[in-house]
Amino acid sequence: MSSEILDIQDLNLPVGSNASGYKENTEVIDYKMVTFSLGGKDYGIDIMKVKEISKAAKFTFVPNSIPFVKGVYNLRGDIISVIDLRVMFNLPIPESNSAPENMIILRLEDNVLGVIVDTIDKVVAISSLRIQPPHPLFGDINIKFIKGIVENDDKLYIIIDVESVFDQKSADAAMKKRPVHSSVKGAEAQIEAPAARVPGTAAGDIDYSFIVETLATFSKFSVSQFNEGWIKSRYSTWVQQRKSSGQSVQLKSGIDSDEFLSGFSSPYSGLFWDKDYADMITELLPETDNANYSAWDVGCGKGEEAYSLASALKKRYGSKRIKINANDRDLLSISTAPNLVFSKNTVPEIYDEYITEGKNGWHFVSLIKDLILFEYHDVTNGNQLPPVDLIIARDVISFQPRDDQQKLCDMFYEKLKPGGILIAGANELVFTEGWVPVGNGLVSAYRKN
Repeated sequence: MSSEILDIQDLNLPVGSNASGYKENTEVIDYKMVTFSLGGKDYGIDIMKVKEISKAAKFTFVPNSIPFVKGVYNLRGDIISVIDLRVMFNLPIPESNSAPENMIILRLEDNVLGVIVDTIDKVVAISSLRIQPPHPLFGDINIKFIKGIVENDDKLYIIIDVESVFDQKSADAAMKKRPVHSSVKGAEAQIEAPAARVPGTAAGDIDYSFIVETLATFSKFSVSQFNEGWIKSRYSTWVQQRKSSGQSVQLKSGIDSDEFLSGFSSPYSGLFWDKDYADMITELLPETDNANYSAWDVGCGKGEEAYSLASALKKRYGSKRIKINANDRDLLSISTAPNLVFSKNTVPEIYDEYITEGKNGWHFVSLIKDLILFEYHDVTNGNQLPPVDLIIARDVISFQPRDDQQKLCDMFYEKLKPGGILIAGANELVFTEGWVPVGNGLVSAYRKN
C-alpha cells in the first residue's frame, strides 16, 4: 500500500463529493483511515496498518487465554491471533448470534492479527492537519491508546494508535497466559514466527523492489495498493522457503514468477464454483423489487465463471430477467465459451439441473446459456454497457499496468448502480472512497455507496 501523499484528485470520490466540504485545492489529503464502531462510537485506524477487512466465524478457542483473546483463525492458510477490542476496552458487546464477526486484519511490522469490532463503515480520507490531540472525554478507552480525534461529515472519529495498543509488551502479556495446547500448537508456531527481512534494510522495512519489477516483466502483474498486503506476506514466506532449500530468492524466469504468485488467484479460477463458494456469492446479493438483474463478468476466461454465476443468479432471482455480459481479451477462450463442453465429473452436483449431455460431452442448457452474452473485449478500452447490479472482476485489477488500476476501479464504480456489488480478487483490497466492504470468507466484495 503506497504511503505517498495523495491530493484530492487521487481519492476517486463519488460524483458530487468534495471531500466532506474541504476548500477545493487548499488542503492536502494525506491521511486515510478505516472507520468502524465500538460501543456506539466511531473510531478509525490508519489504513497503512490495515491488511484487509473480513467477516469471520469459527475461531479456534485457546484454553486459559486472557479474556480479550477470541482465539486463533485460519486466514487462507496463515494462522493469526484474534483480539476482541470490545472486551479489551471493557465496552458493551451486542447479544451473541450466529452471524460472522466483523474483523479488521492488521499488519504491525512482522505481526498479523485480527481485531473484532461492532461494525465496519468505510474508508475516510482527510488532511492530517485536521487531527486534534486526544482528550479523555472523547473516548471510552485509555487516552494512551488514542492517536487523535477528527471531525468529518458530522461524525467525530477517535483514531486508535494500534501500535500502542499492540506493542510488544502487550503481545508478550497476551502470549504469556496462552499455553501451547495440542490443537493449536502448529498455530502458535506460525503466530510467533517473525517475517524474514532482507539483509541491509532498516528494521521492519522490507525491500522487495526486485520482486515488483520481475513480476511485471514475467507475469504482467503490477504490485500496488490493491495487492501489496498479499505481496509482503508472500515475500516473507518466499524468502524462508527459498533459503531453506538453498535457492536464490530472485525471480529469474517465468517459472519462478508463477511459483511466487501461486496462491494469489481467487478460489475456483478456471473451474466451476462448488456449492459453498456459490452460496458465499449468493449471500451478497440483496433482495430487489426490480424485474431485471444485470451483471458484468470481467475476465471470464473459457466461461466456467460465467456459467457458475448464471446458475447462482438463476437460483437467487429465478423470476427476474437476468442478463450477464461476459468479456475476456483472450480471443481463443472467449470464442469457445458459448459452446463450452466438459466432462460430467468436472461439474459439482449443484449444476445437475442445468446441464445435459450432447454428442461431444456435457454442456449447459439453453435456460442458462441464454442469460450470458460472451464478447471479446479488453476492459482497459472502456465499453458502452449500461449500469449493472453486479461486477465480477476477480484478479483482474492486479494484472493491469499500475497506472491503469485505479482508473479501472473508477470505471467499475461508474458502471455499478447505487448499492451494486463489486467482487474483486480474493487477495485484492479496494480501499477507495465510496466502497463499503461486504465480503465474507473467501470473497472480497464491496458495495457502492
